[in-house]
Amino acid sequence: MKIRAMIFDMDGVLTSSSDEHFAAWRILASDLGFDLPDELEVLTKGVSRMDSLEIILKHGQMQDEFTYEQKNELASSKNEIYMDMISKFTASDLLPGAVQLLEVCKAGNIKVALASASKNGPILMERLGITHYFDYVVNPAEIAHGKPAPDIFLKAAGELGVNPRFCAGIEDAVAGIRSIKAAGMIAVGIGDTDELSEADIVYPDCSVVDLLEINRIML
Repeated sequence: MKIRAMIFDMDGVLTSSSDEHFAAWRILASDLGFDLPDELEVLTKGVSRMDSLEIILKHGQMQDEFTYEQKNELASSKNEIYMDMISKFTASDLLPGAVQLLEVCKAGNIKVALASASKNGPILMERLGITHYFDYVVNPAEIAHGKPAPDIFLKAAGELGVNPRFCAGIEDAVAGIRSIKAAGMIAVGIGDTDELSEADIVYPDCSVVDLLEINRIML
């Protein structure tokens, strides 16, 4: 195996929490007096909370109506809504094949890291019962530039002690795929082939991810 590390996103890859993220943004937007269309969800996938907030406020033509401090309060309010939504998450909320893929990685001595833009990654990992599979979890608060910049994936690779060219990143969002590619890693998409056309390979979910196939396309 050329693959020495698999670096996972959380929302939309291991669990369905990406749905809760956008649902929380919808509640916040409604409180501010406007609605969010379905097609806006893809723009908020995989990016930081504050960057997502800017996208939401721009849609509502309110991006210049709040101070930096007020925007932080709005982002915190959204997170409280989201945290309430995921408070009852258990292992039953893992997406198909998630645990099996993590187990295959560990059995094959492939290091595993989490590179989620969400600061709630460790909390979700604990509730889903998957913390023990991970060798490292990136703290997004310590990353200078969020996705699609490569920083978060390069941080994971560095902490794992693995050259990026021997790493595969696995993402469900365009911003995440671009982040992986910018880091010089193999980009594995989870979801729609057309939406994730920039990925090196795309699977509908983790249950059909083929490490041997990924290994063959790795330089």
